[in-house]
Amino acid sequence: MEVTYRGTVYPWHCDHMGHMNVMWYVGKFDEATWQLVSGIGLTADYLRSNDRGMVAVDQRISYRRELCAGDTVLVRSTVLEARSKVIRFCHQMENAATGEVSAITVLTGVHIDTVKRRSCDLPEEYVARARDLIVGFDPGI
Repeated sequence: MEVTYRGTVYPWHCDHMGHMNVMWYVGKFDEATWQLVSGIGLTADYLRSNDRGMVAVDQRISYRRELCAGDTVLVRSTVLEARSKVIRFCHQMENAATGEVSAITVLTGVHIDTVKRRSCDLPEEYVARARDLIVGFDPGI
């Protein structure tokens, strides 16, 4: 799995119990998503220039260990499945210092025509690039 995000947990990311709030897990996973899809060709320029977008139609998250202010995190990502209109992928968030898995998410994204507001085929070379990232990782969720 490739590293798609590195960051730090800041005090304002934490809830009243002192742990990183769920909204920040989702935010950090979202940043990792754009790194992952950009790597297969779905860059902001491609999306804007071609009236295309990616929409999440399903997201599942398993929280494993809390993160606290000052912790450094990294996210590793992989593609689980790539079809003509759909990419299903996984992110694993880790405490960079300990290597412990903090959270895992699996997302399903659909490629859309932003004018017609309908799903449409991904360019074949992008599907091929996405398939090249499949490593057989089982996220367990």
